Amino acid sequence: MSTAPVFDDSTSSRVAPLPYAHGTAPAKGTIKSQPEDFIVEEVLGFEPSGSGEHAFLRIQKKGENTDFLARQIAKFAGVPRSVVSYAGLKDRHGVTVQWFSVQLPGKAGPDWAGLNSDTITVLEATRNDRKLKKGALRGNRFHLVIRDLEDDAGALGERLQRIAADGVPNYFGPQRFGRNGGNLDSALAMFRGEFVPRDRHLRGIYLSAARSFLFNAVLAQRVKAGNWNQAIPGDVFMFPDSHSFFSADLDERTLQRVADQQIHPSGPLWGKGDSPAQGDALALEQAVAGQYREFADGLEAEAMEPACRPLRLIANDLRWSLNDAVLELSFSLPAGAYATTLLREAIDFAGELD
Repeated sequence: MSTAPVFDDSTSSRVAPLPYAHGTAPAKGTIKSQPEDFIVEEVLGFEPSGSGEHAFLRIQKKGENTDFLARQIAKFAGVPRSVVSYAGLKDRHGVTVQWFSVQLPGKAGPDWAGLNSDTITVLEATRNDRKLKKGALRGNRFHLVIRDLEDDAGALGERLQRIAADGVPNYFGPQRFGRNGGNLDSALAMFRGEFVPRDRHLRGIYLSAARSFLFNAVLAQRVKAGNWNQAIPGDVFMFPDSHSFFSADLDERTLQRVADQQIHPSGPLWGKGDSPAQGDALALEQAVAGQYREFADGLEAEAMEPACRPLRLIANDLRWSLNDAVLELSFSLPAGAYATTLLREAIDFAGELD
């Protein structure tokens, strides 16, 4: 287990290296050498009804930013950007299959094939009675290609087997914080009253970055203590495929459910109000909040509703093959999880991150 520093104390807006659960990566490689090296497909948590005032579009995009595409859809449909929704942001540096919804009350809508270009393909168009909400995904399927691979004495296969069996810490990826942690700098400036974001979308990005920073700080301490995947007194638990959370006594049954990966200990998504955690888990949360008081106070002042996120990330159906210094990986992750968070425990990678 790495003893690398959790965060740079000289400035709370700079993201520093996070500790590893399984040791530093035994291999090196390059991700996203070309868009087809990083393929992700959204899996909706429901089936569109086929009727209603919201057009649902399943779109494949290559090298395009999610919000940019949402603006393009709005322009093409002749509607305000505010009526175009998506379930989650996706990497620009890759090929992604993603769902969007467009509110078109009383309208048939345009011929969506007119959106097609060298980088955008409309794969499916249907209807639903409600808009697509953020987070309304069961998960994402990934297919990654890592090139220029250097495997240290063949240790990569063993590490991947360990990741498949035990999972990895469910960190928010560096994409969440912007280039050089810029989203965190903006969050602090917003909390200090130094500026007001020009739209709600940017405000949401900065608030999410601040919450993610505090969550990563709590999780990093659990990784350093070696109990990120174990229950400690006062923990709050979550199921792998649910946003709901609950408390439970640390009896034999609870401990076995954690060991069997039926439930996961969770960490805080900071907000206004009392944390559901107690005991040792609560003490850790409060210590981290005390260390990064401006983030915690700022989120409380914004009246963010407290929530939880699992500390442990388990990949479903993790498979891999290695041929001539090229590694191919395929797996599924629950919504909100980062493929690069899994990958960092196996490979020290170079490549573009949004």
